[in-house]
Amino acid sequence: MSGIYIHIPFCKQACHYCDFHFSTSLKHKDRLLEALQRELALRKDEAVGQNIETIYFGGGTPSVLNASELQAIIQTVFTHYQVIKNPEITLEANPDDLTDASIFEDYKKTGINRLSIGIQSFFDRDLKLMNRAHNAEEAKNCLQNAKKIFENISIDLIYGIPNMTETAWLENIETALSFDVPHLSCYALTVEPKTALHSFIKKGIVQAPDDAVAHRHFEILTQVLNEAHFVHYELSNFGKEGYFSKNNTAYWLGKKYIGIGPSAHSYDGQCRSWNVANNHLYIHSLQKNKLPSEKETLTQTDRFNETVMTGLRTIWGVSLAKIEADFGLHFRNYLEKQAASHIKNGFLRIDANHAVLHITQKGKFLTDGLASDLFMLASKSMS
Repeated sequence: MSGIYIHIPFCKQACHYCDFHFSTSLKHKDRLLEALQRELALRKDEAVGQNIETIYFGGGTPSVLNASELQAIIQTVFTHYQVIKNPEITLEANPDDLTDASIFEDYKKTGINRLSIGIQSFFDRDLKLMNRAHNAEEAKNCLQNAKKIFENISIDLIYGIPNMTETAWLENIETALSFDVPHLSCYALTVEPKTALHSFIKKGIVQAPDDAVAHRHFEILTQVLNEAHFVHYELSNFGKEGYFSKNNTAYWLGKKYIGIGPSAHSYDGQCRSWNVANNHLYIHSLQKNKLPSEKETLTQTDRFNETVMTGLRTIWGVSLAKIEADFGLHFRNYLEKQAASHIKNGFLRIDANHAVLHITQKGKFLTDGLASDLFMLASKSMS
């Protein structure tokens, strides 16, 4: 068992690009926090005999909770689960919740030892377009204060934002690096259905993101961070040695995890389950000691496809020997056949010494599309 993910479904306001589950009302916060702790207790048997290595507060915006509320949840984990001596405990946080410098000392006392701060941009025009709750000055101030208490800090940045120039994107990266943080998570702006951003683009209020611009931003990003000695260990993640996200790495390597909270997903190696994405129904169910979740058993083909997708996104790639061991020679042969044309075109490569399939630098921006070309269709899995 790798870890526990805890979804905090509250935000001060809705970012225009976000399609995650959250509520801007804190009216039922106390009841929901009680439900989270009850779910943790009810699901303790899922991790019997297994060590919990990471605890990750995601959302939503977990930093809307105060330190004592976070401490209560962490203590519930330690009460019901076998946690290793020094687990990685990550809190996703937004700069507007970090304006009081003393909050970082309070976080540290709870056992939190890693912060993932949602900066997104150091330019106010970008933050306003995305409807972020903080401004550029707050972003810089919170990082200055965080660095006094925390060493393990990750910054989130978004590229491909409409009207963002190459110069502005480079300045964003350089500003982040000026704070000497050991980890960056950088994502291309995507337009999800039913979001405010999608509506604004349809109405012509906001210009649609340009894939060519995003591609160029990605090239700048990888070049600058490589020169700054960051390891590009996953498609969107860059870390100094020793500072890779243990929580996310476990997910990409296919380890088991438990997801707590409304909309949270879990994986036990064979089955995937997910909680209802509705705060009221989540609370109501757990008040009756019932788990508000659905479950599906993944087919061999499903697990193969996920292994390919997550493996290609990382520096560890996809081991052909492990594919054969886990799924059979038929799947290995299929994967090699599907990859052949992309290898010829320079998007993929096979490490001859270790028989591992990797994305090349040329193919990195196209990773998701390349992975889908390698997927096994259900109708072919038994042929």
